[in-house]
Amino acid sequence: MQVVAFMTPARPEWRWRIVNYAGEMVEESSRVFPTIATAVAAGSQRLDEMNAVDLSVRANPYGSTAHLRGR
Repeated sequence: MQVVAFMTPARPEWRWRIVNYAGEMVEESSRVFPTIATAVAAGSQRLDEMNAVDLSVRANPYGSTAHLRGR
């Protein structure tokens, strides 16, 4: 799993998000942080506390084109 930090124009404070390898959000902070470094550090600490194992399956980026062959 990965920890990412983000901010939005509507909420210009940093927050962290834990994302699995399939790209699904696992958890997001409700607390805000002044810098990207503090957000990532807090998210990494939370990930360690969770002690979670990522069992997700990554989606196939090369999907089938079988639906296009009958044209």
